[in-house]
Amino acid sequence: MKTLTLAGQTVPTIGIGTWHMGDQPRLRETEIAAIRAGVAAGARVIDTAEMYGSGRSEDLVGEALSSLDRQQLFLISKVLPENASRDRMQTSLEASLKRLRTDYLDLYLYHWRGSVPLAETVDELQRLQDQGLIKAWGVSNFDIADLQELWSLPNGPHAQANEDLYHLGSRGIDYAVLPWQREHQLPLIAYSPIAQGDAWGQHLTTNPVVKQIAAQHGVSIYQVLLAWVIRDPQVLAIPQTSSVAHMQQNIAAMDLTLSDAELAALDEQYPRPTRKEPLDVI
Repeated sequence: MKTLTLAGQTVPTIGIGTWHMGDQPRLRETEIAAIRAGVAAGARVIDTAEMYGSGRSEDLVGEALSSLDRQQLFLISKVLPENASRDRMQTSLEASLKRLRTDYLDLYLYHWRGSVPLAETVDELQRLQDQGLIKAWGVSNFDIADLQELWSLPNGPHAQANEDLYHLGSRGIDYAVLPWQREHQLPLIAYSPIAQGDAWGQHLTTNPVVKQIAAQHGVSIYQVLLAWVIRDPQVLAIPQTSSVAHMQQNIAAMDLTLSDAELAALDEQYPRPTRKEPLDVI
């Protein structure tokens, strides 16, 4: 099982994403079962946000994890830009903690840039860490200019992660963001690492090279896509699924290592960008 260091803790390189989970009451028990199956299969990181379903995802996660050992879990949530101020962040965090049925977060992320000055947001995140409500903080959807601005602030280098969209068909951050994060030893959390089940038009699941690699290893196409994302030892992938079987397959992808030849073949199909591309924000 591949691991990386995130906010001072050793965690497996595939966790559980929860975007869209909790939106449909009829799926609640199925989604809870999927989250628990992921933890049982070896996942430790569970990622959510106050934005997801206006808190419904956090509530679902709280119920799913309520019977598990909190000390064995690494729980991430995110604060919305409009709540990322000195006056509002703690209230927002405390509401998230209540929904999640916990008294602390392992990592609290600034979901994306808003109108609050970055210095104010960072200082408040640091204050919440010093207060013990969060063990660490980081950012999400930060481009290279955002990261450089972050690092120029007194508390900026205390950030422990940046979470961005990253999958084989969306490699924009390979141009500048990922190299910068490697240089500054800032882990990446890759959301939508299987492109929302290949729903975004990159044709990953029908690509003949991807299919051939999956067949050669006797694994699913999605396991190949996840293995590609975590080929970098400083990247954590957080795929989302409401299926117990798919969740177990996702976590098992940590045991799949792609060869240099396979990685080169995938690069030919989906090349690394040669110029800066616009950053998608989700």
